Amino acid sequence: MIDLLDRDATAQLAALASKQISAVELLKAALARHAETHEALNAVIAADPERALERARAIDDARSRNEVLGPLAGLPMTVKDTFDVVGLPASSGLADLRRRQAEDAAAIAHARQSGAVIWGKTNVPVMAADWQSVNAAYGRTNNPWDLARTPGGSSGGAAAALAARVTPLEIGSDIGGSLRVPASFCGVFSHKPTWGAVSQRGHVPPHPGSHAERDLNVIGPMARSPRDLRMLLAILQNGPLAPRAPPADLKETRIGLWLDDANCPLDPEVRATIEAFAGQLSQAGATVEPIKSPVDMRALLFAYQTLLGAVLGEDLPPKMVRGLEWARLFAKGALRRGAGPLSSAAMAMAYTARHREWMAADAVRARLRHEIGETFETWDAILAPIAPVPAFPHDARPFARRSLTLSGGETIPYASMLTWISLATALHLPATAVPAGRTPAGLPVGVQLIGPIGGDSRTLAIAQAIDEDVRGFEPPPL
Repeated sequence: MIDLLDRDATAQLAALASKQISAVELLKAALARHAETHEALNAVIAADPERALERARAIDDARSRNEVLGPLAGLPMTVKDTFDVVGLPASSGLADLRRRQAEDAAAIAHARQSGAVIWGKTNVPVMAADWQSVNAAYGRTNNPWDLARTPGGSSGGAAAALAARVTPLEIGSDIGGSLRVPASFCGVFSHKPTWGAVSQRGHVPPHPGSHAERDLNVIGPMARSPRDLRMLLAILQNGPLAPRAPPADLKETRIGLWLDDANCPLDPEVRATIEAFAGQLSQAGATVEPIKSPVDMRALLFAYQTLLGAVLGEDLPPKMVRGLEWARLFAKGALRRGAGPLSSAAMAMAYTARHREWMAADAVRARLRHEIGETFETWDAILAPIAPVPAFPHDARPFARRSLTLSGGETIPYASMLTWISLATALHLPATAVPAGRTPAGLPVGVQLIGPIGGDSRTLAIAQAIDEDVRGFEPPPL
């Protein structure tokens, strides 16, 4: 049974379809794996096994009658606790939000209609606003590669559960790297779709009941293989499921390797791991060549900070907003004196941005989105880091006092986590996270394959080729 849990979702679905295992048996195996790992990981923080078992039995009965079933029929899975689920309302790390009735979020409804057996919710930071998955309601989630380190955030519980083989599929979201960073830290795959490709209805934040399709934020799949990502993305989009979508031909694939920008720090060990991975792609036949930053990253980071602050500022407590309005009085002077896009001054301006300032940032975004089109005329995808560091130790200090330590001992701002992920996020581009290798200490390092707007199938096809021909998921020791 453990061997079956080690397989990806596609293989588990094949076992279900051939009646090698029943939906009830597979669900019970997943629940047992959760019980086995929960004390160490705390990845799944809420469950509804009774309702899930009832659904699994119904699917087994329908299969015994040879009824036509959906593409996920009988597959047990968990979802990030920012999605409303019948019986398991989204908490976003706040216990009070669980004390309400909720319908399935749009993405959850599509998965359920496809036959998924949704049995649990995975941990997140408060309001999905950190690269660590910890909150007062459910505690801290640990990384299955090193329990003293974070699995990332905000889809950290999702990535930890995937890596530990508690679940074969997950649904996450990403506005500041929340799909890609946990995938990198835990050694799994994820896909940040082109903005607007998947409905955000039923995702919290924004406030429960909102129908807003927030700028920058996307809903996307997480898995242990790109073929699973492609399958789940089609389901989340409520579109036709292409059977056996082929991988790309690496020998006909041109990849621009982007590793250098003065605004984007990078740990030497992370860089070395990615360079070695790029060498493996070249050996497999891909054309991989270094490129300069595809856009002016200083301009992009300032614009992204404003666009992001405008979204996240809506969720801040009024007292914090008043404090930022006061800080704004001094921020303009600091920016005139050369404060950078990740500075506290830039943050104060971003979270209190006036509409005219947001319009200016949006105009910069439009210009840079036009400029990057030239890059995709030459390259099929951009290969770039996801995070400047591998999974870092748990850090309970206040957000403003945190920093990141590079392998050489240098410290960089905690907000540097926004740098490498900002290009795809701000410009609404698709990006597929792929495991690239491990550091000398054994920590996973992921990369992102960034494509043009609407180029989701392109980056996913390249990722599938990498998974099948170069390297893929490796299980942690847990």
